[in-house]
Amino acid sequence: MKLREIMTTNPISLTPEQTAQEVAKIFLNQGLDGAPVIDNNGQIIGLFTKNQIYKLVSEGLNILTPIGELMEQEIKTGYPDDHVDSLLIQELNWLPIVEGNKVIGIITRTDLLRVFMDFYRDISCELDTIINSIYDIIVSVDEEGNIKVFNQSAERFLGLTAQDVKGKNIEEFFPNSGMTNVIQTGKEEHMQKIMLNNQCFISNISPVKIKDKIFGAVAVFQHFSELERISRELKYVKELNQELDAIIESSFDGLYITNGEGFTLRVNKAYERITGVDSSVFLGRHIKDIIREGIVSESVTSLVLERKEPVTIIQQNKSGKTTLATGNPVFDRNGNIFRVVSNVRDITELNLLKQELEQARGLSLHYEKQLRTLRYAGSDKMVVHSAKMKDLMGLIMRLAKVDSTILITGESGTGKELIAETLHKNSTRYDGPFIKVNCGAIPENLLESELFGYDYGAFTGAKKQGKAGYFELAMGGTLFLDEIGDLPLNLQVKLLRVLQSREIVRVGGEKPLKIDARILAGTNRNLLEMVQNKEFREDLYYRLNVVPVNVPPLRERKEDIPVLITHFVLMFNLKYKLNKRISQDMIDILLRYDWPGNVRELENLIERLVVVSSRDTLTKDDLPSNLRGDNLEVLNVQVSGLMPLKDAVESVEKQVLEKAYAECRTTRQMAKLLKVDASTIVRKAAKYGISKEI
Repeated sequence: MKLREIMTTNPISLTPEQTAQEVAKIFLNQGLDGAPVIDNNGQIIGLFTKNQIYKLVSEGLNILTPIGELMEQEIKTGYPDDHVDSLLIQELNWLPIVEGNKVIGIITRTDLLRVFMDFYRDISCELDTIINSIYDIIVSVDEEGNIKVFNQSAERFLGLTAQDVKGKNIEEFFPNSGMTNVIQTGKEEHMQKIMLNNQCFISNISPVKIKDKIFGAVAVFQHFSELERISRELKYVKELNQELDAIIESSFDGLYITNGEGFTLRVNKAYERITGVDSSVFLGRHIKDIIREGIVSESVTSLVLERKEPVTIIQQNKSGKTTLATGNPVFDRNGNIFRVVSNVRDITELNLLKQELEQARGLSLHYEKQLRTLRYAGSDKMVVHSAKMKDLMGLIMRLAKVDSTILITGESGTGKELIAETLHKNSTRYDGPFIKVNCGAIPENLLESELFGYDYGAFTGAKKQGKAGYFELAMGGTLFLDEIGDLPLNLQVKLLRVLQSREIVRVGGEKPLKIDARILAGTNRNLLEMVQNKEFREDLYYRLNVVPVNVPPLRERKEDIPVLITHFVLMFNLKYKLNKRISQDMIDILLRYDWPGNVRELENLIERLVVVSSRDTLTKDDLPSNLRGDNLEVLNVQVSGLMPLKDAVESVEKQVLEKAYAECRTTRQMAKLLKVDASTIVRKAAKYGISKEI
């Protein structure tokens, strides 16, 4: 503690010209015993106290005498940063505190006494706390055997309070404590077994001496049950140590243990077997000495101590064996290494395992590649048979490995959603979510909040916690925006921004959120034509159309129809627990149909036939009349000779179209008669140069 903490600041100062009478009135009014005397420059030149007034009166001097003639001129001063300890041993009644030769405070003997008493109380309180916090019994007596200290453990074990026993003789309560004998003999007594309050204790008693004079004795009594607990713990530790020894020795790998300085503590039998070196060569020796003698080529322990982290190296030992050593540091509570445990294994065995692992890994990669290539073929959703679809799926497998934005186009019902799902399942995001959104099925006023989410208060009825949109739900996975051509123009702008910045802003929110989702889009509309008609943004079209994928209609891959029919029959048999079969004549008729609804139309037809037909074998009689071709006139096809099948098909197709143009007034009538889309009639007529004038 420093003097500035206890001094009285801004003390009343006197001048040498003031009379003793004036100063006496000041002392009386202010309750002072003394004050410093300063000159005109504010520097201390003396000290005037009540003692000078008493001396003046006793000697009969004039009370109007200036105090400059009576003051003490030889005075001691202190400084604010001096410590109080230096004053406690000095006999000082007054001590002016100066700074730069000017008085800034004063300390009296009363101040020092107050500090001493506070210090004494603190020490006494701290000592009482320490004594009472000790688990063992502590009792002290004076030279007459009267009890002075009786801690809380003594109260707990002996059933008496300190208030009951303090000041009373120890013999009155515990005549066999042995403390009176220690006071008389002045000799210590240790590890004595005694009974107190019908309980067994171990006592340690020492006399209290000051300059060879005995002033009392202090005793520590330890409950015998505590010693029993310590004994049990010691036994447990011994058993644990034996168990640890057994574990270390049973390890097939070699174990080498050092302390934090690198001196070897223990080596197991496996280490001796692997290295071919007896443990006596290592025990108690520093690892650097072992390296110097060439017993090992390099020490993993040294590297662990140097780097303070786990290290793995390959060692060459004296026996010529190559071993793989891994050292691990063990830290104490202060973060210092106090053990290094090294695990050693014969590298020959590891090399064999490595070769087997590499072989297994190579086979795994090969099989994985094969599975990725064939995964779509083994799906219960995707059926591939035609060359066009095989080429398409090969492209899909390649595109699945990259994160490019893909625009999937094709007529309604061709399976654009299955293509998107196949892209996701064969990508690196396969374990992430696959979110499908039909942009044409959600009302325009809700679509923005569904895609981008919203914050609380964005609109009336908004959830208090807000809501995540589809872009957030697809984090780490794939988002498929189907029917992208139906996306309103205002949302097209926002989607373009998402594709460029890879971040979104919730409706009603301000903070942009980063997104990590692959974007796939699908449509059955002609987006390029929509761009030309200002119905779709050109910049968004080119941003989506990074990699275009077109799914061919079913009429352009009729080789898939028999396989699809078989697939759907099996699927609906399993679903409805039936055993329906399909005849070849039905397959022939379905092959002639152009399927404007594509695979979806075929699937719905097969389900209807399987469910409605009462026969186990489905024939052409089960087909709707529009598919049986009952109302179609049979065209007599003339073949002049052998020709390529493709040319023959085109020749028949041209004849049918010419006859349809001759008998029908509009392309719509032709399409209805020939069971195809009107667009197909127009496209085929343009191909063969057929017009209405023919």
